[in-house]
Amino acid sequence: MLITIRDESATGHVTNELTLDVLTESITVRELIRSRVYEEVQDHNLARRQAAGQFRGLVQPSATEQQLNGPKTIREIDWKKQFDIACDAFARNGFFILIDDKQAESLDETVVLKHDTKVSFVKLTPMVGG
Repeated sequence: MLITIRDESATGHVTNELTLDVLTESITVRELIRSRVYEEVQDHNLARRQAAGQFRGLVQPSATEQQLNGPKTIREIDWKKQFDIACDAFARNGFFILIDDKQAESLDETVVLKHDTKVSFVKLTPMVGG
């Protein structure tokens, strides 16, 4: 099942939106966070590996440009570490999660997702880690 996840500020401003493929309708908040973090980190790390390869755009940079710009170093991220940071932030009220406008209370709370379920991660403080 595909669900849409939004990141929102405390004022309701949407800062990011992504779709997440979940395997079951019944999921804990912890599993929801795990799925989201895993997907984001996998996307980041894939982009990192692709960027390390040769640029395959329509117009190739000249040899001089490539030498001046140098290789871009994007560090690989450990999804498990990011997941632990996210769970800790949730527990410390660094962000909260609204599922169909109902606030999730704990990591172990089980929610039932539908095809039109709305999930919002509302960030209260910047989360830094990794």
